[in-house]
Amino acid sequence: MFKQYPLPYDYDALEPSIDALTVETHYCKHHAAYTANLNMLAEKAGVEEMEITDLLANLDKIDDPVLRTGIRNNGGGFYNHNLYFSELSPRGGGEPQGKLGEKIRETFGSFEAFKDKISDLAVSQFGSGWAWLSTDKQGNLYISQSPNQDNPISLKTGHTPIFTIDVWEHAYYLKYKNLRAEYVKNFFNIVNWKAVEENYNKAVE
Repeated sequence: MFKQYPLPYDYDALEPSIDALTVETHYCKHHAAYTANLNMLAEKAGVEEMEITDLLANLDKIDDPVLRTGIRNNGGGFYNHNLYFSELSPRGGGEPQGKLGEKIRETFGSFEAFKDKISDLAVSQFGSGWAWLSTDKQGNLYISQSPNQDNPISLKTGHTPIFTIDVWEHAYYLKYKNLRAEYVKNFFNIVNWKAVEENYNKAVE
């Protein structure tokens, strides 16, 4: 059974960057629905014992097109939101340190340059979607955007996501209305870079 990431913070802990009602609705309604739907569809497809990353990387092996599409959407929603909620903290902000911080500066020139580039991808994503920071097994970093609940795994990039910005309207609209850029700007105040660095270290050989 696929399980939601258990929040280690209260719904109001991310204020003022993200309000309590948004966190509660996002987690208890949207994320919970993706998780429940994934479990139902995975059982029907006989893939409920697979790791979510393996499942998303091998969607073409699901013969039934309806189940394949449903698992792509709900499995992506499950995986993406687990990553999203796990990288946030009321004590977040600042800049990444260690190997990840070094690699970001090496790849993008500076942390500020990285932040500008991934923010541009998040703000410019047409409709619902995500912006990503991913790595390959050699530790090289990549930024990208994807629509709907797709991610670098389901898109078969060969890269592992380590950080994401959710730009579905349900992630910000109650507080920010149509001001997506303001949400993205304030989002960096609650990023737990230690968690992102752990993701990076796990993904690199």
